[in-house]
Amino acid sequence: MQQIFNFILRNSNRLLFLLLLGISLALTIQSHSYHRSRVISSANFLSGGVYERINRINEYLNLKTENDELVLENARLKSLLFNKEDTTKIPLKDTIKGVKPADIIVSKVIHNSYSTHENYITLNSGASDGVKQDMGVINSLGIIGVVDNTSNRYSTVVSILNMKSQINAKIKKSNHFGSLTWDGKSTGFVQLEDVPRLASIRKGDTIVTGGQSVIFPEGINIGTVDKIYVKNKTSFYVINVKLFNDMTNLGHVYIIKSKDREELINLEKKEKDE
Repeated sequence: MQQIFNFILRNSNRLLFLLLLGISLALTIQSHSYHRSRVISSANFLSGGVYERINRINEYLNLKTENDELVLENARLKSLLFNKEDTTKIPLKDTIKGVKPADIIVSKVIHNSYSTHENYITLNSGASDGVKQDMGVINSLGIIGVVDNTSNRYSTVVSILNMKSQINAKIKKSNHFGSLTWDGKSTGFVQLEDVPRLASIRKGDTIVTGGQSVIFPEGINIGTVDKIYVKNKTSFYVINVKLFNDMTNLGHVYIIKSKDREELINLEKKEKDE
């Protein structure tokens, strides 16, 4: 203990300088959005590199599982194509509605948190690949989340298992809309809130994206109705939705470019200015 005190006394000036430097940097970053965004971008780059190396080890250990998933995916695609007389006329309902292959960025999850109330996912694609903030992220089973920040080579995604996440969704058969949130309890379930009580809903009904935002196209799978209840005696349902995805085991994902987003943002900005 005495040696620690002696060390602090000998280096008191340096330690005081480092402390004041740290405080000044923290205050600068907190009060200036530009500096804050640069720090977030740098942090994404550094943490992304570490996560990618860890992920390579996990990849090697899980090659069999990955291969099994690829075989099943190829089987589904072949079945879809072989059951069409003309494969150039596959209806939009069997693809991502209104999204062309050129508008999709294929990426891979290199870090995935799901044990806190605000979970994030790190992808090995970034600004150099065309990834931008607020792009939707899905996989072959359903939605994953929304891009939050990007660096040159990596990006972070707000998972649907994040209590701050809100995504427009609807009941597939009736088109009644609601807001998809997460109560922070189970990794296998999310909640669809503010659904009118006049909506006809049954256990097992499919929940999909609503299309009332520019982030996700309409009709992307989310899950199925598990439970239905009324919250605080309001005129709205809260629906417990069982996810199609296992959010604890994610591999390759698709980032969706929205060509309409900038047009809508510019239009809304123009209306506010007027």
